[in-house]
Amino acid sequence: MLDLKAFSDKVSEIVNEVSKSVVAVFTVRYGYDIFFNPIAVKGAGSGFIISPDGLIITNNHVITGFDRIIVVTPDGKKYEGLVVAKAPWKDLALVRIHASNLKPLKLGNSDKVRIGEIVFAIGNPLGLWAGPTITMGVVSAVGRSIEVSKGFVLEDLIQTDAAINPGNSGGPLVNVEGEAIGITTAIIPYAQGIGFAIPINEVKDFINMVMKYGRAVRAWIGIYGTNITPEIAKAYDLPVEEGVMIIKVTPGGPAERSGLKEADIIVEVDGVKIKSLKDLRKTLEKAIDKGYVTLEIIRGWRSFKVEVPLAIE
Repeated sequence: MLDLKAFSDKVSEIVNEVSKSVVAVFTVRYGYDIFFNPIAVKGAGSGFIISPDGLIITNNHVITGFDRIIVVTPDGKKYEGLVVAKAPWKDLALVRIHASNLKPLKLGNSDKVRIGEIVFAIGNPLGLWAGPTITMGVVSAVGRSIEVSKGFVLEDLIQTDAAINPGNSGGPLVNVEGEAIGITTAIIPYAQGIGFAIPINEVKDFINMVMKYGRAVRAWIGIYGTNITPEIAKAYDLPVEEGVMIIKVTPGGPAERSGLKEADIIVEVDGVKIKSLKDLRKTLEKAIDKGYVTLEIIRGWRSFKVEVPLAIE
């Protein structure tokens, strides 16, 4: 039988510990009104500490377009933030503050996230900073793709019903072990109980990329896709139960120039079987130095291979 008191105590311990690593991110952009009077446009978001010497992870959209970044740590101290690296296509950014002895948040493994597990969204909703705000929910789905703006699609997201409000962006989605399994990034404004987080393994890949190349390097072929599951394969009478189906081809991109089309299914890249978008991205990143990949494609019930050059940015 579930001991609610013990569970409540554990939740309080998790929240108390994790909150020591969550920061508020305030932004300012300077401009002029229609009468050329100087004005300051302010924004607010969240982030969390990933190293004791002041590295902060947040969303790219939280800090992009602003002239000044102010990070408030859990003890109430304010620091100027400097952007170290950005990956707009992942909606991730790395910010540094000049501080020491900070408490990094433990990063979990988003590959092990299960639908139905309890999670906590922690952040700075609506810019109301008096310490982090916590909401609780469950993982509603994984592997989601959403178009957050025209032509910009985020893929392989974790969906949760934990309340996520404006200002929460960049804060962690945490499991019952107190580990960050995602970074909250988007809400659906016309729905209730639907929020999304970037898997923490994507964050780890981003950080490793910055450490290796000095900046975020993107290898892409110009497609948006969705994971194929046995359920989807059965519903649409597909010839395979695993792979990535192309749902959109970027005009003028490498995939279009190579003849790929919507509804094509990618099942293999450079001899590696592809089960998900995550697999696809990893194989593309491994091929950066080579400059191209060989895809095995299923179109209808026909299989063929095609060489596709990588676009690097």
